[in-house]
Amino acid sequence: MPIRIIAVGKKHESWVAEGIGRYQKRLKQPFKTEWAILPHSPLPDARARLEESQRILLRLRASDYLILLDERGESVDSLELSSLLLKLLESSKDVVIVIGGAYGVDDTVLNRANFVWSLSKLVFPHQLVRLILTEQLYRAQEIASGNPYHHN
Repeated sequence: MPIRIIAVGKKHESWVAEGIGRYQKRLKQPFKTEWAILPHSPLPDARARLEESQRILLRLRASDYLILLDERGESVDSLELSSLLLKLLESSKDVVIVIGGAYGVDDTVLNRANFVWSLSKLVFPHQLVRLILTEQLYRAQEIASGNPYHHN
């Protein structure tokens, strides 16, 4: 089962799609990915967050290990991320990574998350987060494989 990535927002812009494609074609099992792009809610603020969160939850199974990207989450380095993902994938966990919408996610998704991960204390555009995430998954794969892509 591939790592499923659920992102709220517009489809990948061409420069993002090109970058994601570059890393995604290098991903091998169990690090392969599958994307689901959910459109933004037309509702304002908190109502958008609620509606988008409900649509995210509909795509999750009870057995999924949910990693939520949020700038208030826990910071891990690339070695720790690789170790976490490898442990989950080797134990046959279905991993789902969620990138919420412009207003984030509500507490139902936050509370459902098994791990809340911060890429940085900085806030990045969603399109850029998608590219960074894909590169980090590739980096995690290469670390797990003992390949020289990552330098300590």
